[in-house]
Amino acid sequence: MRFLALVALALAMVACAPSVRDTRPQVDGPPAHGQFDPSRIQYPVPRPEPRSPYGNHSPYQVLGVTYEVLPSARDYREVGIASWYGTKFHGRATSSGEPYDMYQLTAAHRTLPLPTYAEVRHLENGRSIIVRINDRGPFHPDRIIDLSWAAAVKLGIDQSGTGPVEVTAITFPDPLTYAVGPARLPVLLQVGAFGEQARAERVADQLRSAGLGPVRTENARTSQGRVWRVQVGPIAHAEQAIDLLAQIDDLGFGQARYVYP
Repeated sequence: MRFLALVALALAMVACAPSVRDTRPQVDGPPAHGQFDPSRIQYPVPRPEPRSPYGNHSPYQVLGVTYEVLPSARDYREVGIASWYGTKFHGRATSSGEPYDMYQLTAAHRTLPLPTYAEVRHLENGRSIIVRINDRGPFHPDRIIDLSWAAAVKLGIDQSGTGPVEVTAITFPDPLTYAVGPARLPVLLQVGAFGEQARAERVADQLRSAGLGPVRTENARTSQGRVWRVQVGPIAHAEQAIDLLAQIDDLGFGQARYVYP
């Protein structure tokens, strides 16, 4: 009975603990060579989201240090060192409760609300990406953000392990903060990828009937077989891209995303 009581106490302590990533030392790294094609990485589309019911408890404590979650991401901008995490956490629950997918453009941050979209700019090579922050970390005092492996590849720090960055939160309702900025124009809005050409053509016709365009279907071969992609664009202005994304969403195609010619 005494043993069972101790087990029950331990489980209760775990249940009350703040939701943060496992910090136990284990081997981490990239996926095995040839296991994933970085060109298949999808770009997240910033949009307003409710706060996650998990991972936003404040204050919380990790390794004896207390952190307070910011009440808002508005006006957040910080310069510092970025790192990344990969296979060690792949498939595990993030602090927000979502499974960590090292092939998506996500990140961990100590104090920004979950989720928060942010632009991360490499201060040496000039590359810039958008990430969706859905996790807590890094808990090294000399780093400000922990990128997924995919984000590290796109930013160019997967080989070095760390790099100097500027992190700028993307907030709403100002639509121009959607970060389809001039450095990332023109863009295409990909409405979907279909295994049947006839279905792709029906979706394209529906978009044209709604007055959206130009609309094109693109045939491509992937590791899963041949697909037909339905895309709107190219679009040269951020305001137009944001407006078209809203119209496509109203038609019921909520999975539209930005891709780049």
